[in-house]
Amino acid sequence: MNYDYKFQDDYYNFYGNIGFKTTKYNILAPEQSQDIQPGKEYLMTPRPIFDDPEYKGSGKLKDKVAIITGGDSGLGRACAIAFTKEGAKVVIPYLNEHKDALYTKNYIEKLGGTCLLISGDLKDPLFSKKIVNETIATFGKIDILVNNAGVQYTQKSLECISNEQFDYTMKVNVYGMFYLTKAVLPYLKKNSSIINLSSVTAFYGEPELIDYVTTKGAIVGFTRSLARNLASKGIRVNAIAPGYFWTPLQPACFEKERIPTLGADAAMRIMAMPYELAPTFVYLASDDGSYITGQVIHVNGGQVMP
Repeated sequence: MNYDYKFQDDYYNFYGNIGFKTTKYNILAPEQSQDIQPGKEYLMTPRPIFDDPEYKGSGKLKDKVAIITGGDSGLGRACAIAFTKEGAKVVIPYLNEHKDALYTKNYIEKLGGTCLLISGDLKDPLFSKKIVNETIATFGKIDILVNNAGVQYTQKSLECISNEQFDYTMKVNVYGMFYLTKAVLPYLKKNSSIINLSSVTAFYGEPELIDYVTTKGAIVGFTRSLARNLASKGIRVNAIAPGYFWTPLQPACFEKERIPTLGADAAMRIMAMPYELAPTFVYLASDDGSYITGQVIHVNGGQVMP
């Protein structure tokens, strides 16, 4: 596989020239769209910054094994890079974004890390068993699960959401999380961590993402109940509710005219880059978060302040 886009150092040089302010809001990305879900990172302009060169690992996840769904791109990729810097071995289940996945694996290996890629459909419970079996066969254990993969589709009204779309969104975002968590659970031990991805949209009610918001609200409930259920075993369960980050999900979902305005209603008035969420993943996965469970961590630039 040939990689036809440059490594991260060049992204910083490019990004520094494209972010600019207007009288209304700060623009991070120009108008663009993709006609595929959950989107391809290598097609984005500018490409997301997933690695902060100033972030230096300190062994917080040394010898840990982490499964990160959707770690091929977006927030999952940023999580995988930060975990690698902290000493973890990462397993990335992904759908069919082979080019992005191979780039992520290549980048992790250039950092001296280890990455196992597994392609398949999280809607299928048998795929969750495959993920667990291959992880155990390769690394012998599982310490961290990050349920990050998801899809979202805009519709103007509830009537526009087909039964097929609702079913698909629920199965990817909720069923997939349920299947994989259930398959992983027998292998988790005391001090293990589960991190689920909710969304800022679940807390303000994005009007054109009704089915997506429904799944993200369900993830909050799942997180809280599971956290209480597993607390006696010393397994922590938390969620992150990101605001608008520049990931493939955005151009694959929203109309191109809306892209420059995403994040404009946050206090910071701009979208964020994926690397800005990475330390939150590390915090919840490591001993730094040893007394945190059942919580939703909001990283949204002040879009909602619960």
